[in-house]
Amino acid sequence: MHAALMLDSLDGLSVGEALGQQFPVMGRSIPDILAGNLPAGQWDWTDDTEMACTLVAELGRHDGIDQDRLAARFAAQWEPRRDYGFATVGTLRQIRDGVHWRVAAAAAFGGQGSCGNGAAMRVAPLGAYYAGDPEKVVAEAVRSAQVTHLHTEGVAGAVAVALAAGQPAHARVTGTPLAPREFITAVIDRLGDGEMSQRVRRARALLGAPTHEAVQVLGNGSRVTAQDTVPFTLWVASTHLDDYPAAIATCLAADGDIDTTSAIVGGIVAAHTGRGSRPGRIGVPEAWVATREPLPSWVSTVRAQRRQKSGLGFGRIREWFVSDYPVF
Repeated sequence: MHAALMLDSLDGLSVGEALGQQFPVMGRSIPDILAGNLPAGQWDWTDDTEMACTLVAELGRHDGIDQDRLAARFAAQWEPRRDYGFATVGTLRQIRDGVHWRVAAAAAFGGQGSCGNGAAMRVAPLGAYYAGDPEKVVAEAVRSAQVTHLHTEGVAGAVAVALAAGQPAHARVTGTPLAPREFITAVIDRLGDGEMSQRVRRARALLGAPTHEAVQVLGNGSRVTAQDTVPFTLWVASTHLDDYPAAIATCLAADGDIDTTSAIVGGIVAAHTGRGSRPGRIGVPEAWVATREPLPSWVSTVRAQRRQKSGLGFGRIREWFVSDYPVF
């Protein structure tokens, strides 16, 4: 298990989401942003980041997903100002009112369960956490998704993103090169049959195509479904796996559900690049991290302590989560 990679992925997710949320109104072009010409003020994050932080805290404290506990924490942490989708609001409100999460999640969309992109948008840090153990990635991604998304395609989207984040994180640890086609194929190999698998195969076939063509075929999240969001994000991540700013810029240029596509892509790519730049990799710019709204205290505290005590093992990092993350 890799707490440091998980936290890097969370940085990439939260910065991407916050920038994507602000971009339509910030009055800056993509070249301006890439050149560091940022507007004054803070980039606030929304539901993508809040739920990802809760998921990270669950993993940090318990080493795995307990669905009852995670559902209760999602409901307790829900803040309407964070711009949650209407279906998620309905599910979390029911859970907060005492309805079991499985009943609440199953009731969405006339009893079909949600196939929205919400389970996928928050899960990249989980994939980084279990890097090198794809079977565990799949099992825990399914568990993390089901508490709000019981439609098979909503779950498949989460599995695809978690697998996509786990691969580059593992490649970073081992120093193994990861080619774009290999990256997507490894995800396809662990997806079951269904629309998600079919559309990810299309993403693989579009490697090397211009962005507008990828959007035309795969979507850009504007329908807010996992099927319309995840395949495009895998195409972007595989295309820009070593360059976080370029990956986020591609999401901005594609329009659609920009904050969600940027969150997913950011979480995947940052698991590979980390923060800052090094030979061959351009990670999350420190100026962007500084502009993003600070993450909740239990995340920032653990990061600071991990850096100060970098010689200690994961067990001590887990202790810090236990002490800093609110008990319920």
